[in-house]
Amino acid sequence: MAKGFDCATPLTASLVKQFASQGFTFVGRYLAEAGSWKRLSPAEAKLISDAGLYIVSFFERYANRVREGAAAGTADGKLALRYAQEVGQPVGSTIYAAVDYDAPAGDFNAIEAYIRAFDAQITGYEAGVYGSYYVVKAMHERGVTAKLMQTYAWSRGLKYDAISIYQYKNDVIVNGIGIDYNESNGNAGGWKVGMAIIQQPCLDPGVAQTVINTWIKKSWADAEAAKKGADSATVQALTDQQKYYNQLANALRDAAGLPRE
Repeated sequence: MAKGFDCATPLTASLVKQFASQGFTFVGRYLAEAGSWKRLSPAEAKLISDAGLYIVSFFERYANRVREGAAAGTADGKLALRYAQEVGQPVGSTIYAAVDYDAPAGDFNAIEAYIRAFDAQITGYEAGVYGSYYVVKAMHERGVTAKLMQTYAWSRGLKYDAISIYQYKNDVIVNGIGIDYNESNGNAGGWKVGMAIIQQPCLDPGVAQTVINTWIKKSWADAEAAKKGADSATVQALTDQQKYYNQLANALRDAAGLPRE
């Protein structure tokens, strides 16, 4: 397992060298607006990359932002895309949306909607999820994402087998700053400035197009037909379904190397 850490504190050249000399191979940092105290800047991203460490990108407006569902995910995805591009994050790498609280099962539908909407906006990047055992397990089983970062916090001693990163200890002081300890299986979607990531289609284009044309487009059309004469609440629910069908179709196109529509 690869040794890593995450922190909110921006890293200087001397700090990066210290961590690299201690065997750390990656660091988790935050994509945020200019002026944010925890923001990964373009200059810092280059320092980290030049020292040989990989960067794992997080996005978090506030701890339970994901409870606000699809609209929040859309807005945040647009921001995450802009910030990733600003710091030179290469396409094909991952941006982890943070579920930074002890989310109950009753929040999982909203969290799913948030991450799917977030993913739809970060064109070229893969959405991941950070959260407890229960959150990452639910999002994986629902087919939302395969990039999972589990924190031991709120996990009640459980560890999910399919995770890419495990955050196993929080709030320790190393080299004079507060960090959390992580370990990775080496397939977490980390990146370095200037790194080329080759994305190979993992689904046959013909299969993807058949699924889209035969089932997804038909479901979209059925929802459109059902709107006729329906009340406003039903129309809104059907419209939300159609948005989800569009997201599913584009996810299949991405997996097959087809252009989005």
